[in-house]
Amino acid sequence: MQHRKRAWAVAVAATTAAMSVATLVAGCGSDAKGDNEVRNIIYLLGDGMGRTHVTAARQRFEGAGGHLQLEQLPYVGAVATYAVEPNSAKPSLVTDSASAATAWSSGVKTYNAAIGVDAYGKTVPTLMEQAKAAGFATGNVSTAEITDATPAAMFSHALLRGCQGPTFSESTCLPKKSDGSYEAQPADKTLVTPIAEQIARNGTADVIFGGGLARFEPDDQKVMQDKGYEVLGSMGDPALKAQTPESQKVPTAADLKSVTAQKVIGLFNRGNMTVTNARNALPDSAPQKQEPTLADMTTKAIDLLSARKGGKGFLLQVEGALIDKRSHANDAAQTLDEVKAFDDAVKAAVDFAEKDGHTMVVVTADHECAGFSIIEKNTFTNAEAVAPPTNVDATNPANNSKPARDGKDNVKDPVRSPGLVNGAGQQDPRNFAPATFRTPDDPAEVKDGSPEASLWLTYLSGNHTGADVQIYAYGPGAQVFAASQDNTSLYTKMHKALLP
Repeated sequence: MQHRKRAWAVAVAATTAAMSVATLVAGCGSDAKGDNEVRNIIYLLGDGMGRTHVTAARQRFEGAGGHLQLEQLPYVGAVATYAVEPNSAKPSLVTDSASAATAWSSGVKTYNAAIGVDAYGKTVPTLMEQAKAAGFATGNVSTAEITDATPAAMFSHALLRGCQGPTFSESTCLPKKSDGSYEAQPADKTLVTPIAEQIARNGTADVIFGGGLARFEPDDQKVMQDKGYEVLGSMGDPALKAQTPESQKVPTAADLKSVTAQKVIGLFNRGNMTVTNARNALPDSAPQKQEPTLADMTTKAIDLLSARKGGKGFLLQVEGALIDKRSHANDAAQTLDEVKAFDDAVKAAVDFAEKDGHTMVVVTADHECAGFSIIEKNTFTNAEAVAPPTNVDATNPANNSKPARDGKDNVKDPVRSPGLVNGAGQQDPRNFAPATFRTPDDPAEVKDGSPEASLWLTYLSGNHTGADVQIYAYGPGAQVFAASQDNTSLYTKMHKALLP
């Protein structure tokens, strides 16, 4: 592997040239806006959050008759999420976060793993780049590494989402040919420049909060400080050629609370931020306990962006990333807690929008993850398994594979399950019993993990599905999202609202 710290004049010029001049000119219109016009957009993503994730979280935390904050938004629609094959317009029915994020960031379909490029690997401008060029303040917040696919697609361009940094390697930055060899490096070297390096140098986002400190190096910090950013914590010792865990300092929630700079980056974990469920269980002395919540980061980002003097308004993207990551792990307890943490961030956005009167709030997901399902009490899935697999999460009562199956009726139905869906039975980790949870509607004595708990949950797989996702919206002009729409149209609608 090798470091790729390049002169950025060429890269920035290439990206600027790729933008539509007409679009940018249109975005630079009059500052004067009417009472019902949009001055700010807060776009919130529950990564992997399907309809069942929302329903299950509502039932878990609010009861069957309750509502999450996002469900109280007045306009509701649906979003199709499919991607396309590389160098093609042929649909790929199940998207990943990178192609989905490129769709709403740039309005184009692309291949899975692509960031800010079309299906043919050509750079496409992003909404955040266009908003920045038009004089808006910009922000990007995530509980994942800030270089991960969803946040990255708003302010970087890469042939592969794995090209995050701090170093370049062919395996993470270059696609493979059919013969297994790597594609030649593109003429636009930005596309194989680590995403962390791009973020540190392009200035696209004014406010950046999330995880991923280990992706950055001391010279990234110097560049950002030279550009006027306050860097919370430290990206490493400038005397070193590369950062080490010991040389970096992770900032805390207290650092976030005290910051007043209008340009700031705070990366609160060297990797992804800590799962809510796990963080809450830690002692106060644990470093991860000092991480801010997604709602904390959202509130601070809004405060900083809205306080900018002389600006037109702002564009802020907020991602609840760990919904997806815990769905991949088939961890229902942690998944539900992440949906609730995301919903708290939605509340922070809506609270501001209600007072402001000129803010559009859009809440959706990039895709559904894992085929999350609410099933009937005393039932289970994958019936051909003789027994559930060995419990690998015994300390989590909400995920302890109880109530156990009795095994006597676990026979395969050849009509409903004709294929080799479940492999080797109990030895196959794809076979599992439900996770059960008490809800506010249950008697006080009912516990998580018990047969009496009313909410029974299971998963279809450990990967994404091709299901449509819902979209919720609030504020001036938000009624345009009350429709069945493609994910590329989200870009078009937000662009028209903010940059008419």
